[in-house]
Amino acid sequence: MESKYTYYAKAQYHQQDRSFVELDRGAPRIIHFSAPPEFGGEAGVMTPEHFLLSAVASCFIAAFRTVATAGKFDFQGIEVAVEGALERDPGGYRFNTIYLRPIVIIFAENQRERAQQLLEKAARICPVTRSLSAKIELESKILAEHTVGA
Repeated sequence: MESKYTYYAKAQYHQQDRSFVELDRGAPRIIHFSAPPEFGGEAGVMTPEHFLLSAVASCFIAAFRTVATAGKFDFQGIEVAVEGALERDPGGYRFNTIYLRPIVIIFAENQRERAQQLLEKAARICPVTRSLSAKIELESKILAEHTVGA
């Protein structure tokens, strides 16, 4: 495996038009964005803050799938809600804490402990969260499709 991988994105703004991000290598070509409405931006489009939290969410899911596959852990599904609040500090606004709230659906109750271990590992290895200075808080929920004795 390589020790470095490079990803590309390009952002643009033109007068009388929306700002957008253009991605390559199979990703959607154009995603419109703006500053948040509370900072004078356009309502109803993605913001840099949405992009950051989306990157955290998608990276966490990818990391969980990676560790689950490597550990031969079978699960029904996973979703994650990510919450972060911009807070003002002496240098300006920043995310101080980002909350990861995954829900993983396991096939049986006896998988619960292993699922929690893999969720914690995914949070530790996700390269996006590892690159952030914000504190990452994991608040997991694990649902069993079939409980023992049910």
